[in-house]
Amino acid sequence: MSYGLPLFSPRGFLLSLFFYKKLSQLNLMDMKTALVNSESDMFSFFEMTPDLVCIVGKDGFLKEINHAVIEKLGYSKEELLANPVSSFIFPGDREMTLNKRAGLLNGKALFNFENRYVTKSGNIVWLHWTSLYLPDKEIVFAIAKDITQRKLAEKEVDEKYKKFKKLANHFKSRIEKDRKYFSVELHEELAQLVSVIKLDLNSISNHIPNLSGFLKSRIDHASGISELLVQTIRKISFEMSPYMLYNLGLDKALEWLGNDFTILNHIPCFFESNYNEADLTQEIKIDFFRICQESLSNVMNHAEANSVKISIENRGDSVQLTVTDDGKGFDVKKQLHASGLANMRERVASINGNLVIESTIGRGTKVIVTIHKQTTE
Repeated sequence: MSYGLPLFSPRGFLLSLFFYKKLSQLNLMDMKTALVNSESDMFSFFEMTPDLVCIVGKDGFLKEINHAVIEKLGYSKEELLANPVSSFIFPGDREMTLNKRAGLLNGKALFNFENRYVTKSGNIVWLHWTSLYLPDKEIVFAIAKDITQRKLAEKEVDEKYKKFKKLANHFKSRIEKDRKYFSVELHEELAQLVSVIKLDLNSISNHIPNLSGFLKSRIDHASGISELLVQTIRKISFEMSPYMLYNLGLDKALEWLGNDFTILNHIPCFFESNYNEADLTQEIKIDFFRICQESLSNVMNHAEANSVKISIENRGDSVQLTVTDDGKGFDVKKQLHASGLANMRERVASINGNLVIESTIGRGTKVIVTIHKQTTE
């Protein structure tokens, strides 16, 4: 293989060599011996295969090729033999191919290697190689399959995936923006109005001296309900859009979330962090917060836990969020499509993260989200 004329696989290589007989009939040493002893005779067989077959010198120049190479690249045999193989490789793949070729010349057989070549007409073709170096002959024997159509199909699928992911992220951002708007309206408008009602009730109680016991008790009750309503509105507002997250950061928001969970459910929730918040974008911070909300909701509704722990820590080039409880656990395989787990999977996928859910009946549950560090916008 020239500058990396990579190859398909020893299996595919021998299939072409021996009219596609089973590889189990030969091993790699048998093939090398056969090539050394009857190299010319065997190469004539390659004209019968549609695969690209090459013999390349240690100097990086083609020594022999079959007709499939000429037909695929569009150059004449003379042009192909007169130039180093590297000159036909797509510029962006030359360094990678050169490195692979160096390993090949040092005795490491090359299997399942893919790179691009530029045809005479300027088109790009993808080839999938298997190569074997014969040191005593100082040649590389290589065979390749054209995988251009497969690569184009993969690219099309990838572009569609990126398009739909972009659309999904747009809707997610839109939802968060709407949540933030309604959160502000609840906190700044509705909660303020209820606070005014509470002040008026207190004013009535303080400025009308001879209220009957019944009226005073009703006013005190209404005042207490007003205070409870203000707290409820603020709680709903925070859950809809964690303004603390925007103003004070993820750690403070999760501390508040854990404390609120503890107060409401009488289940201790601890929070620990050992990471740099600057490694996470605002989108990831919001998703981490939402995942913690979903996890705590599952603990509250299903786990029957005695304690919960939320932690965020550095893991090399990644940041890992973990929510652990000591509840009754569940069979993860049976709950794969549960709405709570589905919501978490979708959120994690939208930020290119990795989600692992570990749970054993009677031994609690652990939700682990790992995301690569990123520069905040």
